[in-house]
Amino acid sequence: MTKGRMEAFSDGVLAIIITIMVLEMKPPHGATMEELRPLYPKFLSYVLSFVFLGIYWNNHHHMLQAVKRVNGRILWANMHLLFWLSLVPFTTAWMGENHFASLPVALYGVDLLLSGTAYYILSRVLIVHHGKDSTLARAVGRDIKGIISAVVYAVSIPMAFINPMIACTLFVVVAIMWLIPDKRIEKVLMSGEN
Repeated sequence: MTKGRMEAFSDGVLAIIITIMVLEMKPPHGATMEELRPLYPKFLSYVLSFVFLGIYWNNHHHMLQAVKRVNGRILWANMHLLFWLSLVPFTTAWMGENHFASLPVALYGVDLLLSGTAYYILSRVLIVHHGKDSTLARAVGRDIKGIISAVVYAVSIPMAFINPMIACTLFVVVAIMWLIPDKRIEKVLMSGEN
């Protein structure tokens, strides 16, 4: 099977997820800056989640540029990723609504950990399908960045019960780590290797 339908479906689901997130932010009834102040936690959680979804979309796009075909296992691995990402609007809204309280922050961390794990599984299923010498396998390598992200997410979950702001800081650290452009796939694709 070609990858086009999977890419289009994934793009559509991510667009809907972002739309749902922004619709959770209800505008205040007043027209003053003071009326905006209570929205501050919701806005911060929205920004963080928007960045994470952007990172997933960007990396998903790059990963699929390095493959030519998909199969049923890959489609289900992709659905697994989209399932965890589809929970981001809920965990984002709960965290923002409750001003970064321990349990909502911990659940947000669980969602990030499971999304990261699902992405890792998708990349491994794609590599198995295309071979250990494929463009994707050479580009991803051992995926140290992905493994570090998972460890940081795992640490953030219990940390949320000790100090939710430290857990949120860990989320930001992972986001910053992924915002630094990862040129592995682009570099392999540009080199013309197949």
